[in-house]
Amino acid sequence: MRSTFVASVAALALATSGSAHAESQGDEGNRLAAPDCVTFSADWRYTFVSNDCSDTLTLKVVYRDGTDVPCRVAPPKALITFPGYGTSGNEVVGVVLC
Repeated sequence: MRSTFVASVAALALATSGSAHAESQGDEGNRLAAPDCVTFSADWRYTFVSNDCSDTLTLKVVYRDGTDVPCRVAPPKALITFPGYGTSGNEVVGVVLC
């Protein structure tokens, strides 16, 4: 099910971006899904994102309700933390590049 959400986020990002550039923090319209070497695990309190890529990436978690969180830098092999989905029925749908 998670891969379906990630694929949906990727398709939406490609359909709305109009370019192949990763977003800056102020440019929400150019989101690209994080590569397959980035994984996440979400619960109500925290979302843990693991960068198993060989490059440093700047990442952001995408929530179903559009909650906006700051981008975070993730060096190779890093585990970074974002807010979880909370208790109001929100959901983490994927991770994107910033």
